[in-house]
Amino acid sequence: VQLQASGGGWVQAGGSLRLSCEASGNVFQLNVMRWYRQAPGKERELVAIMTSGGAKNYVDSVKGRFTISVDNSKNTIYLQMNSLKPEDTAVYYCNADLRKYYGSRKREYWGQGTQVTVSS
Repeated sequence: VQLQASGGGWVQAGGSLRLSCEASGNVFQLNVMRWYRQAPGKERELVAIMTSGGAKNYVDSVKGRFTISVDNSKNTIYLQMNSLKPEDTAVYYCNADLRKYYGSRKREYWGQGTQVTVSS
């Protein structure tokens, strides 16, 4: 299983981007889905989390602006980012706990980072 993140880029403050993270290979179930980010000189932080049951939570700094979602038919996790601010500039990473097969143990997987740059 591999997680492939895409959708990063450059945007002016106030703009929007949508990040995608496709899980390829044998994926029976995405259980917990997360987006992290890491800005230069800072620790990686959890930005958004979503469970297979639909529960969602966000770091305070993005509440009301970012939305995490999943398309299970495509095994793809999304992060819709609106009203972007310069302080959202970071490398964004997707992460998921998933089962490869029915009855298999959940394992954690990471995608490669995708750069988001927001200019003022």
